[in-house]
Amino acid sequence: MSCSKMNTRLALSVFLISTILISNTKAKTIDPYKVLGVDRNASQREIQKAFHKLSLQYHPDKNKSNGAQEKFAEINNAYDILSDEEKKKNYDLYGDDKGNPGFDAGYPGDNGGYTYFTSSGPGQSRFTSRPGEWQNMGGQGSSRSFSFSFGSPGGSSSFGFGLDDIFSDFFGGNFKGRQQFSGFSGFSRSTGSHSGSKSSSGNLRAINSQVFKKEIAGRGMTWLLLLYSSSVKRDQFYESIIQEVANSLEGALKAGSINCETEASLCKELGMHHLRSPRIFVYSYKADDKGSLVEYNENLVAKNLKSFCQDHLPRFSKRINLSRFEFPSGTGEGFPKVLLLSTKKDTPVIWRVLSGLYHDRLIFYDTEVHDVSDPAVKKLGVNALPAIVGWLSNGEKHILKTGISVKDLKSAIHDLSISLDGFTKKNKKAAPSWASKAQTDSVDEKQIPLLTGSNFDTICGEATPVCIIGAFRSSRAREKLESIMLAVSQKSLSRQRYSAPGSRNSISYALLDATKQSSFLNAFDRSGYKSLDKFLVAYKPKKGKFAAFVAETTTEEVERFIGAVLNGDVQFSKTRQKPVIR
Repeated sequence: MSCSKMNTRLALSVFLISTILISNTKAKTIDPYKVLGVDRNASQREIQKAFHKLSLQYHPDKNKSNGAQEKFAEINNAYDILSDEEKKKNYDLYGDDKGNPGFDAGYPGDNGGYTYFTSSGPGQSRFTSRPGEWQNMGGQGSSRSFSFSFGSPGGSSSFGFGLDDIFSDFFGGNFKGRQQFSGFSGFSRSTGSHSGSKSSSGNLRAINSQVFKKEIAGRGMTWLLLLYSSSVKRDQFYESIIQEVANSLEGALKAGSINCETEASLCKELGMHHLRSPRIFVYSYKADDKGSLVEYNENLVAKNLKSFCQDHLPRFSKRINLSRFEFPSGTGEGFPKVLLLSTKKDTPVIWRVLSGLYHDRLIFYDTEVHDVSDPAVKKLGVNALPAIVGWLSNGEKHILKTGISVKDLKSAIHDLSISLDGFTKKNKKAAPSWASKAQTDSVDEKQIPLLTGSNFDTICGEATPVCIIGAFRSSRAREKLESIMLAVSQKSLSRQRYSAPGSRNSISYALLDATKQSSFLNAFDRSGYKSLDKFLVAYKPKKGKFAAFVAETTTEEVERFIGAVLNGDVQFSKTRQKPVIR
């Protein structure tokens, strides 16, 4: 090839490449570091703090000034880049979070002054060079780093005017399809896979209906939940605050998000319809033993949200005065008991969390003490505080932990869970043989008997220690009570649904038609509980005492009530008169 032809083709190729470079130049990206006001070597903690501060300042709900919404969008975009490892890496290297560098695309990072070109055509062409080296690309002097590649689905350059031959002449060898030249070894880092990367908006676990039922509802663990609709742009400020709080209370609660557009049935079940903006809830056991959603409506500040979460942790532990505490005697019935002795004025967070996780296996108490020389503490045999003392259902006492040291919440909960697991297993082994038999024996009766004058003495006579009476005023109430009582009666906490008269450990169950037996109920309450459609009465015939359960009637609540009755944790009152069935 003649020199003139070669120069002509070179000039033509340079012209065309320059034209493509100009036409594909990207608009300059706003520097995310400048937007958040942080240094380029800032830690993730510093980036997060800066984001929280600016988000709170420019959030549209708080700032109504002109430009606040645009500024808020910039802040969110900047945080989206810098909080994601892959995006941040791409931006630092190429000035673009997607790893597709372009001229004037922002800070060049550590690429040593390189500029880049990526065509938008089907060949995904790329170009890199050092400034000032265009004139030297023929092969002399300072031309140490140059790379160029064109590719197309068909394996050849997509330009169609002989560039393959030109670059073959320049560098030798064959230019076939996607091929790179020269020695910029870091070039391959420009295209990273994003399939495994997690952005800040992907940190919260996605909750669907199955996960909610298996891991959240009634499980005793507190959850911090973000409910949103995918039709409304997700607010990363919300997610970031939630994640920060979840991290600070790791072990005490978990965090997740529910997309009410894709999980419409779940949100409907939770009472959420047509979300116009993200909403934050805590799945709490503070007011409801089964757990319920409580919405957070205060200023979205991590410190405030954390306090709200702590306040809504489980409260299954009963605060007691140790000097007045009646130590378990060991009836062999009900759940084993555990007592925490600490110097805290209120129930510690760790104990509240554990009381939620084990509320269906253990009965929790806690007390404030300050000195192991206290006579009540000495009586327990505790030699260091904080300490946990447990009683098996047969009354046998065990010192589970003394001198408890807490390094962090998560590890402390894990360590104490091991002790409580071991204690519950020990309780099963120590259970009397008759209790084990009651757990395995099938129940012949398929229904709870209706209390009448003819069977009253047999079911609720003085030979029966405790008689559980389910009173109803409607057929629907009767059906629900019978179902619940039948289920609870077959559990070990109540031992036997009905035992022969005279059996010391027997407990009987019966239904009562409240509409026909008002005089019977008047023996317990002057009004005869006329305002209630269904309720329970635990009656001790020989002692003439009773305790009424008038709360929400569910299997869990009834089970807890009966367990408390058997453990002596329910206050009994004298009957007004001896109840008589008409």
